[in-house]
This record gives sequence, structure tokens and C-alpha cells, in this order.
Amino acid sequence: MIGLHQFRQFIAVAETLNFRRAAERLNMAQPPLSAAIRRLEEDIGAVLIERGHRVSKLTATGEVFLLEARRAIAQAERAVIVAKRVATGLDGFLRLNCVDSTVNVLLPRILRSFQARHPNVECRVEEASTSEQLIALRENCIDIGLITLPVTKTGEIHVEPLLRDTMIAALPAGHHLAGRRQIDLSDLAEEPWVLFGSHQAVGMHARIVTACAAAGFEPKVVQQPRQLHTALGLVAGGIGVALMPRLFVDAQPSGIDFLELTGIGSPILYELAIAYWILSPAVQALRDIAYEVVKLL
Repeated sequence: MIGLHQFRQFIAVAETLNFRRAAERLNMAQPPLSAAIRRLEEDIGAVLIERGHRVSKLTATGEVFLLEARRAIAQAERAVIVAKRVATGLDGFLRLNCVDSTVNVLLPRILRSFQARHPNVECRVEEASTSEQLIALRENCIDIGLITLPVTKTGEIHVEPLLRDTMIAALPAGHHLAGRRQIDLSDLAEEPWVLFGSHQAVGMHARIVTACAAAGFEPKVVQQPRQLHTALGLVAGGIGVALMPRLFVDAQPSGIDFLELTGIGSPILYELAIAYWILSPAVQALRDIAYEVVKLL
């Protein structure tokens, strides 16, 4: 295997066409340099330099090898630079998953700020449920996630609360309860519900069901969409009622009335958190920016 030092030795000789000057450039004696070039030619199996009493010129093979040697040195130097940038969070890529409640307001602001400060870091973003993100973190498929709380059995995954919000009711426009400023949670007891499944966010699902139980009923779930956007579409279509994080409902389409929840079982907290396994520089940078963004909401 030819080492980088051999590439550098050959480049010095090829550029000076003089073993003495090349040796001076490399801060070494001339005889060892001459011997190193001979060994290099033996390893390659071809003559690289035409010589008599002194170097005259490179052979055709030597010209090609000089080009490739320069490329090898440049690539090695680039590898060091890139590694240093990654170590300081200035290059590479960051795999981010998020629950869909973040996509309207929180996620765009985080990404814009992150990309402005770290343009050489590529963010690879996918929507995923809390349960899916925790699995992906354990399997090292992602670097950081935006999840909902509460969660249990996180093991070595770090979970840090990011934002606390409250749930509000989403009703189809024209619903008999619409038009009010607020309703009791118990007012929704006889309504068909659009509610995500417990497998997507066990803790958040349990929190809603527990609140309904405190209000004296069990929600009559008719649809279990995966995404909140889908849930809102179903609500707008008159399929049922739903609960939404207050932050999520900004700039939502018409056809839906949003009402404050009061009474027994309310308020129902909606909490977001940052989850990660290894606090790399890029993960730390995005985490810090996320907290900055939340403070401005």
C-alpha cells in the first residue's frame, strides 16, 4: 500500500526534476529520497522518471501518476477539513424526525435559523410519530427527534421538554356547538371523535382518554388518522370532532371552528420534547436553536 508520504516525495521530485532540491523541500537527505522513488517504481511496476546523471523528465506513466498523486493529497487534506467541520457541527448532515404538530409554526422557524447559521449541514427531515422516533433513535436511524410527551421507557435516549401547550376543540363549521367561545369537555361526550391511535403516541393518547374519563365519558372514536392535518380534514368534512394543540391551528383552512375547553378534565396539556441519543455538535446546535425559537413564540 502506497502511503501519502510517498505521494508527497514523488510530487516533490516531479515538480523540481531534481533530487537534491526535492530532498531540501522535504527536509530529508537525498540518498533516502532516491531509494524511496525506486521502491515506489518497484511497487507500481513501472518507471516514473527518466534519469541519467540527473532527472530529465517524467515518463508517460509518471505524468499520470503525478496527476493522481496530487488528487490523492488534495482528497486527504479535504478529508481532514471535512472531519474538523463535522466535529464542530459545521458540515455533514443531520437526520431529524418530527411529529406533525410542529410543521406549521415551530419546525419552519427552527430550520430557517439552523440553516442560516450552519449552511454546510444538510437537514434530512421526515415526519414520524413519537413511537417511531424512539425506535429510530435506538437503532441509530436518526440523530434527533421532536416528540410529544409523556413517554416512558426511554432507556439511554435523552428527552428534554421543549414546549408546553394546551389542547383546544376543533369542530366542523355549522356544528351545533360551534359559535361559542368555549365549551366544557363533557359537551363532546356524545360526539363522534377523530383521534389518533394509541400506538402513535401512547402517553398523549392516554392523557386525552384520561381527561375524557374525568369528564364522565369515553370518546366515541370513528376515525384514527395518523396525522393532525388529516384529522383536521376529517373534522372539516363533518366526520367528527377532535382536539388540537393550540399552536398547531394557526393558518388552518376554513370549515373548522376552534373552541377553548373548560370544565372537568381540562386543561389538557400538549407537550413537545427534544429526543436524542448522542449530543453531537450538530444536535446541540439544533437543540439550542429550538429553545431560542420557542422563547419567541
